[in-house]
Parts: sequence; structure tokens; C-alpha cells
Amino acid sequence: MTTSNTPLPRRAFLRGSTSLIALPLLESLGPARTIQAAPTRAVPRRMVFLSFGWGVTRESWYPDVQTTGTHYKLPAGLAPLARHKSDITVIQNLSNQFSSEAHWGSTFYLTGANRYAEPGQSFFNTISADQVAAETFGKQTRFTSIQLGCNKAENSGHGPGLSLAWNRYGKPMAGLDNPARTFHKLFSDGKTPLAQRLAMLKQRRSVLDTVLQDARGVGRGLNRADADKLSEYLQSIRDIEIQLTKQEQWLDVPKRQPDPPVEKPADDVNGYDEVKLMYDLIVAALQVDATRVITYRQPVDSLIRSLGATISGHNMSHYTPGLRMQVAELRDRKQSELLAYLIDRLKATSEPDGSSLFDNVSLSYGSNIQSIHYLTNCPTVITGGGAGVKHGRHLVLPGSGTPLCNLWLSLLQGVGLKVQSHGDSTGILPDLFA
Repeated sequence: MTTSNTPLPRRAFLRGSTSLIALPLLESLGPARTIQAAPTRAVPRRMVFLSFGWGVTRESWYPDVQTTGTHYKLPAGLAPLARHKSDITVIQNLSNQFSSEAHWGSTFYLTGANRYAEPGQSFFNTISADQVAAETFGKQTRFTSIQLGCNKAENSGHGPGLSLAWNRYGKPMAGLDNPARTFHKLFSDGKTPLAQRLAMLKQRRSVLDTVLQDARGVGRGLNRADADKLSEYLQSIRDIEIQLTKQEQWLDVPKRQPDPPVEKPADDVNGYDEVKLMYDLIVAALQVDATRVITYRQPVDSLIRSLGATISGHNMSHYTPGLRMQVAELRDRKQSELLAYLIDRLKATSEPDGSSLFDNVSLSYGSNIQSIHYLTNCPTVITGGGAGVKHGRHLVLPGSGTPLCNLWLSLLQGVGLKVQSHGDSTGILPDLFA
């Protein structure tokens, strides 16, 4: 093992048994987390965060700012939600003050971070609101959280990241990018015998133990920058260790199946049908309590192609009156149609106490991009009874600089989490609960 008296190569490796794990090119070490039991309640609360890139058609998506409260008229872009009007809230004038990238619809959507907050670095992020919830809600479920996404090759206006989720250290969390993969993650137990799965977990633990032991030697003699990078890497190893612990806890527990059962989706489904299937899987995952926190970074390009459009989502977003605007408005209506379908499903799914999933979920829907290249007035719809929001209203907040993180803080507190701040929040939105 390399010591402080031996020069380190630019890239080093740690060996564990017969495995080889590459060290990163030598950012910060936080305390290791542990899995603890959380108090139970008969019907748990859940949080679902949905986001899309490229924004909306501002001329036909936002309600009239002069008509607020309960008597507002749903504009054309939200018209498919009419049957749920009393159960949704449309909010205007929320923004992420640090957002400056007009093509990044979700990178900082749930974090509110300043990408330049770290001196000398061009990218910095912090924990997303869903992961704040997952740290508490995920202690009793098989999956701490579920991240859903779209095909990584699709340019859907989301920006850097692997999903909507960013962990406690501001690192991106991978997402499941199609319904078939999501189905297998949630509901397939596989055919590998229990003893073999246990042996595989033990082998992975052995590798991690050796890596952590060897790393103590690697850490000596590093400069500050390399030491920080190594610490960050070791924290990721500890996070894997926590995941292994959770897998061991659930190893002999069969995955619960939803009622009615969900059929395995085809591998090649995309666009409108892809989003609809993902919504079905979200409902099924919540129904069987596989997880209580879900994010979905939704496709746009494949969605509009499935509707017959031949332009890209980016070109559509730079609309002017004519074909591009027609496609943008069609996109809005179809996305609202799908959201209405999801609300239907949540309302129709019963809980053990006779309530519905809808009654116990806090669901948000929107984007960091307003329209074209505008980053103010983030399109925002919230629904569900889980956070105690008084729905059926159109809220227009004063000015144009209310932090979007004020909404996330409000919802986090609304579902019962003792969170005092989030991102750049300045407080909750009391009007949500009035």
C-alpha cells in the first residue's frame, strides 16, 4: 500500500480480495448515516415530485393573474384538469433566484442551489427536497426513494443530473429510465436463490471492508484537494454500505404485488404511453408501500413525437405563433391530461383505513423553466391531501422573487417533517394552508 514516502500515481486503485475498485481523480466528507427505525402510523404520508423540461406555453398555460382564489378559470393548457379543479392549486411567481441556465429545467429544481457557491468551481449543488423527505420516510420501506427518469439520450431540457434527485452531498442520483426497468426494480424478485443472493451481498461487504481499510493508508500524505476528493469518495463507499445493510434487511421479504396486478411493460414503449405507464407504476409503488418518496424527470421530446410532431422539444420551446406554438400548446394539454389520469388513479386506490392514496400524498408538478428562456414564474401545480394544503385555488404571490424552495419547505413541513429551511428558502407559504 502506498505511504506518505511513496509518490502517488495520478490514479490509484484499492484492491479487495479479487476485486479492483478505482479511486477517483483525487469534495467533502459528511457523517456516515445509519438506518434507524421510525415511528409508524396507520396510513403513511408520501411525496411525489414530477418535473418536465422546456417549460410551458405561457400565453395559454397560466391562469389570469387578475382572477385568484377559487373562482379562477382554468386556461387551455390546464383544461384537462377541470374535473380535479377543486383538488389542485396553481401557484404563480415562484422562482429559483440562482437559476441562469435556460435549458436546465430540473438540475436545481428541487435544490434551489447556487451553482457557483463553491469558490473556484463552476458547478455546485445541494440536497433535493425529495431526499430530505427520504431520509425520514425511507427508513421503513424497501426502497428509501425511487427516482424515475427518461432516456439519457433524449434532450428534454432538464440539464445536468441523472434524475430530479441530488443526495446530501449534492451529487446526482441515478434514475430508472423506462417502465420495464422500473417494473423489475419494484415488483420482480428474480430467480436467484436466497442463499446465493446473501452470498453475493457478503462478498460485496468484504470488498468494501477491505477498501475502507486500505484507504487509511492512501489518505496519508495527500494534499488538501486530494484529501477532500478521497473523503468524498469514501463517503460514497459508506453510502453503498448503508444500501447493502438495507438490502440485507429486506432480502427474505418477498416484494408485495399491487392489486390489481401490474403487467410487465414492453421494453420499447415511449412518449405519451411511457409517461402513462410510469404513472401507473408510481401508484402501484405507493399502494404496496415499496417507497414513500418518488421523483419523475419526464420526457418531452419523445412525448411530442408520439403526438405526431416532427420538431424537437428545444425548437418547440422557442415558439412563435404558428406550428411551433401549436405543438407547445398540444404538449401542455397532453401533459395535463396525463396528470389528470394520475390523480384519477390516486383517488381510486384505497388505503387500509378507507381513505385514498390521494388523501395521503403530496404531489407537485412543474419545471424550473417558465417558457422559452424565461426562468421566473416557474409553472407550478400541487395536489393531494398529504401536506394539508387547502386546494381549489389560484395563488399569485406578490412580486416575482418568492423562492421556489419556500414551496418545498411548506410541503416538507406539511407532511410532518421537522425541517426549518431548505435551499434558499425564506419561510413557508402560509396562504397554502389558509
